[in-house]
Amino acid sequence: MSEKENDDRAVSLANQAIELVASGQAEDGSRALREAASLAPEHSAVKAAFLKIQSEDSIHTLQKLCGKFILEQDEEAGREALDYLDRSGAVPASIAQECLELVIKERNIKPKNLQDGIVAGLLRESMAAKNAMAKQLLAGATAAFGRLYDIGDRSASSIADLVLVNSAWSIESEREGCEEDVFQLFLAKLLEVGHDYDGRALKGIARLLATDAERLYSYIDDDIFDAILCSLDIRQPDEVRSQATLATAKYLELSGEKGQAYLAKFIPTRITKGHSEEVLLAFSVAAAVFPIVPTQAAALFLTEGFVPSLVPLLDRNKSGQVEHAALSMLSAACVDNACRGAIKKHCVHWLNHVMKSRTDDRPGLAAVILAKVLDPTMPGKDTGGKAQQENEGPNSLVPMFKKLLADPRAASKQSSIEGLAYSSIQPAIKEELANDPLFLTRVSETLKASQSNSSIVFGALTLIDHLTRYLPVLSEEQKRMNELKAYANASKTANQPNPLDEAAAVSRRCKAVVEAGAVSTFVAISSHLSPASTAVLIAIMLSITQTQALRGTIAQQGGAKLLLLRYTFITGTSGIDHQTRRTAAHALARLLISVNPTLIFPASGNPPLTSTIRPLLSLIADKDHTDEGPRDLLPIFESLLALTNLAATSSEVSDTITRQALPIIGDLLLSNNSNVQRATTELVCNLMNSSAGIAAFADESNAADTRLHVLLALADVEDGGTRKAAGGALAGLTGFEGPVKGILKRERGVEILLGLCADEDGEIVHRGLVCVSNCMAIEGKIGEEARTKVKDSNGGEVLKQVGRGSKEGVLVTLSREALDILMR
Repeated sequence: MSEKENDDRAVSLANQAIELVASGQAEDGSRALREAASLAPEHSAVKAAFLKIQSEDSIHTLQKLCGKFILEQDEEAGREALDYLDRSGAVPASIAQECLELVIKERNIKPKNLQDGIVAGLLRESMAAKNAMAKQLLAGATAAFGRLYDIGDRSASSIADLVLVNSAWSIESEREGCEEDVFQLFLAKLLEVGHDYDGRALKGIARLLATDAERLYSYIDDDIFDAILCSLDIRQPDEVRSQATLATAKYLELSGEKGQAYLAKFIPTRITKGHSEEVLLAFSVAAAVFPIVPTQAAALFLTEGFVPSLVPLLDRNKSGQVEHAALSMLSAACVDNACRGAIKKHCVHWLNHVMKSRTDDRPGLAAVILAKVLDPTMPGKDTGGKAQQENEGPNSLVPMFKKLLADPRAASKQSSIEGLAYSSIQPAIKEELANDPLFLTRVSETLKASQSNSSIVFGALTLIDHLTRYLPVLSEEQKRMNELKAYANASKTANQPNPLDEAAAVSRRCKAVVEAGAVSTFVAISSHLSPASTAVLIAIMLSITQTQALRGTIAQQGGAKLLLLRYTFITGTSGIDHQTRRTAAHALARLLISVNPTLIFPASGNPPLTSTIRPLLSLIADKDHTDEGPRDLLPIFESLLALTNLAATSSEVSDTITRQALPIIGDLLLSNNSNVQRATTELVCNLMNSSAGIAAFADESNAADTRLHVLLALADVEDGGTRKAAGGALAGLTGFEGPVKGILKRERGVEILLGLCADEDGEIVHRGLVCVSNCMAIEGKIGEEARTKVKDSNGGEVLKQVGRGSKEGVLVTLSREALDILMR
C-alpha cells in the first residue's frame, strides 16, 4: 500500500474513531484510532483526532449525557443519563452540581418525564446536589420551589424529601424555616384551581405531615382542609385519594376538636344542598374518614333521620356515581356495630335491588355490604319479611362473589375478595370454598396478578387464612372458664365448636389449599407484601404446616426458604413484627422436623443450612414471653425437634448449635414439662457427634460437671424416651476420661448406669451396656475404680441377667464383653 493510501486510510479511521467515541462506543473508537496511528502516526489528522478524543475522555459520562439531552434535545441521551443514575448513582460533587444546574434551568424540555427523573435522581444520590438545592431554597424558596415543582412529580417530591434531610443543611433553624416555607408553597399549589389534578401538591403535603406533623399542621386552615377533603372524591385517582387520606388522618389526629368540628359540618352541609356533586363528595369523604375516626364518623352516620332518608335520597338522585359513593360509605360504615344495625334495618331491600339490577361494579359492592350486615344464623330477622325472603344469608352471596372473581375488572375482583373474606368466617362457607379447586386456583391467580393492589392481596390472604386457621388450643383453666360462662348463660352448649371448625375439617381444607399450589403463589408474591399482609401469609404457613403429610409438598414448593427469608428480612421492632418472626420460625421448625434438612438446604445451596439455626433458637429462647398467662410450649418443643434433626446432619452444624444454644439447653434440661425435657435430651444426644458438644460435658470445668450431673439424673427419670436419650448421650461421653471421673464421684452414678442395663426397653439396655463397658475400659486407676464400683453395685449379676434374659444377639454379645472387662 502506497504512502498516500496509508494516509487516506489513517484519516478515514481517525474520523471514524471520533464518531464512535461520540456515540458512546469508546472501545471501538480506541481500536480505530490505534489502527490509524499504526498507519500514519505523524499525520496531523490522526494527532488531532487523538487530542479531541483525549479531551472528550476528560468529561464525565453523566455531564456528556445531560449536555446532549438539554442542549441537543437528545432523548436517548436523557434515557442513558437516567439509567446511569439508577445503576451507579456515584457522581463527583462538582459534576452533580453542574448537571443539576444545567437540567433545572431549561423549562421547555421534552419529554418532561426524563428531565423529572434526572433531577430526582441527582437529588436522591448526590449530597452535593442536595447542598446546592438547599442553598437555592435559602436564597429564594418561592423561585427554587417553582422551578422544581413545574418539572414534575418526582422533582416536587424531592423538595419535600430535601427539607427533611438534616445533613443537607448546615444550620437546623434554616432547615426548619425552609421546611415551613415549602409546606406553605405546597398548600398554595393545592388551592390553585385545577392545578393539582395529578396530586402533586398532596404528595408533598402528605410526605411532610407524615414526618413532621406537629410543627406543620397549624398552617392548615379551613379552606385548605376543605381542599384536602375534596380530594377524597371517589372519582379521583387512587393515588390522589391515598395521599389525601394520609393528610386527613394526620390533621384530624393533631387538630383535635377543631378538625372534627369542621368535618361534622362539611358532610351534612353538602348533603343538605342536594346537588349530585355535593352529595357524591359528602359520601366520598364519609367513606374515607370511617377508618380514620370511626367513633366520630359513626356519630354522623347515626344522626337522627340520616339512614332512613338515605334510600329515598338515592332514589331521587339517579346518578350512578352518587350511588357508587353511597355504597362505599355504607361498606366503610360496617366497621361500627350500631351502623351495621341501621344499615340492616333500612337498606337491605335497596342493596338487593342494586345487586340484581346494576351491571357495573355496584352489584359487587352491594353484595359485600350484605355479607357484612346479615346475621349468618338468621339473616333477615330484623329487616322485614320481604328482605328475609330475598336473602338466605351470606351463603346465598357466595355464588355471586365467585362469579365476580372470574371478572377481569379489578373493581369486581376487589368486591369478590372482600365479600368472600367476610363470608368465609362461617364454617359452612369455608367448606364450600375449600371444596372448589377451580375457585382456589382463581384465588392464587388473582394474588399473582394483583400484587400492586394491596387491598386485593390482603383480602385474598385473609380469605385463605379463614379457610386454614385452627381453633386455639385451650388450657384446662381456659376450658373451665368457658364452662362457667356457658352455665352463667344457661346453656351447656353455647361454647361448643362447630364440627367444621374442628382439627380434622381444617386439616382437609389446608390440604386443598396446598394442592391448589398456594405455596408457590406465596413464594412469588412474598417480597412485595406489606407488613400486615406478610403477617397473614405467615399465619397461613403455620396453619398448613400443622398437617405432617403436607410438609413435604410445602417444602418442595419453596415454603421453607420463604419462611427463612421472611424471618430474615423482617427487621422491625413492633409487636406485629416480633409475632410474625416468631410464627415464621415456628412454621420453619415444623418443616425441618418432617423433611430431611439437607434436601431443603443442600450443602452447595444458598442460604446455607446453618442459617436456619438462629430462627429455631429464637423460639426456645422466647425472650418476648411475659409472666402474663401460660407460656406456649409447643413452639419450643417443635423447635427442639427440628434442632435435633439439624444436629444429625453434620458435626459442623452440631458445633454451631452447641456454641449458640448451650446456656438455653442447660435450662431446658430442667424443664418441668416432660415433653420439652425429653426433646432437649434428644438434642443433647445428637450433639455428641461434634467436638463442641462433647467438650460442653467433658472438659471437667464446673459448668461441664453440672451439665453431666443433670444428664446422669435424666437417665434415671420415669419417662422412657428421656432415659433413652440420656443413655445415648452418656454412651458417647463415657468414651472420655473426664465424664467417667464425673460419674464415679456421684453417689449413685454407677447404679444409674446399671439401671439402664436392667431396663425393659432393649434400646435403653444397649446404651447402658455401652456406658458400663466404656467406664470399665478406661486405662489406669479410673478404669480400676469403675470396675470396683460395678462389682460393689452387684453389676456382675446385672450383666449376667442381660445375657440370660435377652433374645437380642447384640445385647448378649455386649453383656459378655462387659463381663470380660469386669473380670480383668
